[in-house]
Amino acid sequence: MARIDLDLAHAYRANPTQDSDYALLPLKMSFRDGGAYALLGPSGCGKTTMLNIISGLLVPSQGTVSFDGRDMTRATPQERNIAQVFQFPVIYDTMTVAENLAFPLRNRKVPADQIKKRVGEIAEMLDMSGQLNQRAAGLAADAKQKISLGRGLVRSDVSAVLFDEPLTVIDPHLKWQLRRKLKQIHRELKLTLIYVTHDQVEALTFAEEVVVMTRGKAVQVGSAEALFERPAHTFVGHFIGSPGMNFLSARSANGTIEVAGTPLASTRELPQGALKIGIRPEYLRLSNAGSAGAVPAVVKQVQDVGTHVMLSVEADGSVLKVRLHSDDPSPAAGDTVWVRVIDTHTCYYKDEELVA
Repeated sequence: MARIDLDLAHAYRANPTQDSDYALLPLKMSFRDGGAYALLGPSGCGKTTMLNIISGLLVPSQGTVSFDGRDMTRATPQERNIAQVFQFPVIYDTMTVAENLAFPLRNRKVPADQIKKRVGEIAEMLDMSGQLNQRAAGLAADAKQKISLGRGLVRSDVSAVLFDEPLTVIDPHLKWQLRRKLKQIHRELKLTLIYVTHDQVEALTFAEEVVVMTRGKAVQVGSAEALFERPAHTFVGHFIGSPGMNFLSARSANGTIEVAGTPLASTRELPQGALKIGIRPEYLRLSNAGSAGAVPAVVKQVQDVGTHVMLSVEADGSVLKVRLHSDDPSPAAGDTVWVRVIDTHTCYYKDEELVA
């Protein structure tokens, strides 16, 4: 296992001159030894580029990659001692499950008794102990991907195990089981794991820290709680949560903040001028007319989703999602309500960045 430090940028075209020329904008980032990380973002944001730079499949156009303080920028994946699991299973169909799992160890001349023991441990973790003697060719796609995961995990001496959207081909009802298995394996083996995904549920349930990326930039690194409660960028607020954070244009001046055309007393010192406020649907509350921190809004839609009721309301041209609490009144479409948008959970943004 290793601590991995990145100080780099990458462009696939020569002589980049603007941000759009870069697949990865200049960044500095560290992955601690034994940590579980997820690289999360939409397609094309730079996740796989970063993963391939870490693994050694790609050399960054600028900067360095260090493992435990050693410059490994131009080292091969073998020299970095990396294991990588790809989106689609990479296995040998003519081999049995046991032979597939043992293959990386046999290549490294590990003694047979150690191979047998290690293969047995990994097979048990993946619930494949009863399939060790089956040929891989006859297995379902999810079982083949479990073999691929196992081959990545079977070596105990790797610097890191990298996963590039490994559950894409897995049936949805099996994804939860495999995510749980990966968390269990991480707790038991203490490997450095870096997991690429565009699925926020996968990222937030698997990783200790999530790197949220957009347009070649890592906009926030943090725990699931930090990303939900205090998004460092409006993109993170939009991307994390279902539905995402609500945003309203605002203007701050002389201790007052005007939101949706309503002047409200500011509860904290804010930069003057144009701002955005962000608040999660879970934290919006219905209030009485004229209540502190509340603005008027018109109910556009009422959705009963079983576990709760979700309102869509319009305030000064902006649509907000409000998750009703058990003690909230139940308005109907067309009603005018007052929604409290300023409280302890409200985040403030200047030029899309969180105001500290």
